[in-house]
Amino acid sequence: MSKEILLVVEAVSNEKGVAPEIIFEAIEAALASATKKRYREDIEARVSIDRQTGDYETFRRWEIVEEEHTSDGLEFPSHQISLQEARVQNADIQPGEFIEEPIESIAFGRIAAQTAKQVIVQKVREAERAQVVEAYRDRVGELVNGIVKRVERGHIMLDLGGNMEAFIPRDEMIPRESIRPGDRLRGLLRQVNTESKGPQLLVSRTAPELLIRLFSLEVPEIGEGLIEIMGAARDPGLRAKIGVRTKEPRIDPVGACVGMRGARVQAVSNELAGERVDIILWDENPAQYVINAMSPAEVGSIVVDEEANSMDVAVSEEHLSQAIGRGGQNVRLASQLTGWELNVMTDRQAIEKVEAEVERSLMMFMEQLDVDEEVATILAQEGFSNIDEVAYLPTHEMLAIEEFDESIVTELQSRARDILLNREIANEERLGESEPAPDLLDVDGIDGELAYTLASRGVVTREDLAEQSVDELVELTDMNAERAGALIMAAREIWF
Repeated sequence: MSKEILLVVEAVSNEKGVAPEIIFEAIEAALASATKKRYREDIEARVSIDRQTGDYETFRRWEIVEEEHTSDGLEFPSHQISLQEARVQNADIQPGEFIEEPIESIAFGRIAAQTAKQVIVQKVREAERAQVVEAYRDRVGELVNGIVKRVERGHIMLDLGGNMEAFIPRDEMIPRESIRPGDRLRGLLRQVNTESKGPQLLVSRTAPELLIRLFSLEVPEIGEGLIEIMGAARDPGLRAKIGVRTKEPRIDPVGACVGMRGARVQAVSNELAGERVDIILWDENPAQYVINAMSPAEVGSIVVDEEANSMDVAVSEEHLSQAIGRGGQNVRLASQLTGWELNVMTDRQAIEKVEAEVERSLMMFMEQLDVDEEVATILAQEGFSNIDEVAYLPTHEMLAIEEFDESIVTELQSRARDILLNREIANEERLGESEPAPDLLDVDGIDGELAYTLASRGVVTREDLAEQSVDELVELTDMNAERAGALIMAAREIWF
């Protein structure tokens, strides 16, 4: 039996690429488990195999338990012993340690081998997972390269070599991409799963970072640090945009990424199932970057709203469909690449929108500041859009307006500040008069200040909030639509 154990250890170790020590430990655990089954009592057993000869010994063991835990007797007398009793045999023994005595070993025969099989399989699996984690834990976000092993309902199992496999879920695959077993694929390692269930290495073919990694491979200037990729956006398998810049004036970053006769960008496109890639020149001016990102459409004008993190992009009537793209693809990718919300419109629509905003501002200034149309027109044409801007713009900047002198500026700012002060006092009075219901304060995401604001506007209870639409709540509070939607759904949880 000793030689048989050594043969099993050697065979399994070589086949699975697992250290022999792990196989020895698995066999010891299996023999101990088989030994326990021979006894009617719930004993604890330990088996020790000589790593050189394959001989083994078996011991029955008792755990040492402190006296304070044994006042009502031992919980498991078949494999526990009190500290006082144990110290009769060994005066230095401590709680948590074990005392052992040799018992007859069982033979490593067919039954023992079958018992060992599952333990060995489990130990081998654990060891293999540990090897994968060790090999790939620091490679998340990097490219991996492998051969397609299986295709199951759109999911891909990728053989990375060295007994390593990766899993590409269907939703991380490029849509309509034709993949067969034996094909070679590249992907981005997104996650190393350390848990015992499920695939361990998760790979993506749709991540924007994959595009960045592929260009880093194809364009030496990127690896040398001469060209920097500032971001990427993808509609997997169809179209992508990538922003690039260089600190070296003599290098054209767009031309370098395109390559001679488009060779470099074509190599990346071929790797991504023919995905068309636009190379966009990055600019530190956000408006210019957006204009570049809207390529191939030509932008006529652009209006930036920094507070809303949005831009109105105006194009000619004939370029409108090109600017938007099929299914909104072009503007969506440009928005993802630049990080700005983009509103595409025709030149005429842009002019009408500006005129409408100027008209609103004009009427607001005339009504609230009690000024004539001439003064209100000057404020609107100078870009003022609300009372706050008039009240708190530095005086020297207001004096820079050709038509204004010091007396006009002083009077305008005084009136604007009085309006804001009265508005604040009125808000405080309304907040004091309206008390939110306790259940409104219980809604996730509602703090005290917001609850009183809502109550002052007629939304007093949780039910009131649940009945609001997103547009109504945005209008009441000036919060963004995403947060308004989340609060409404939190309030509606009681309905379900």
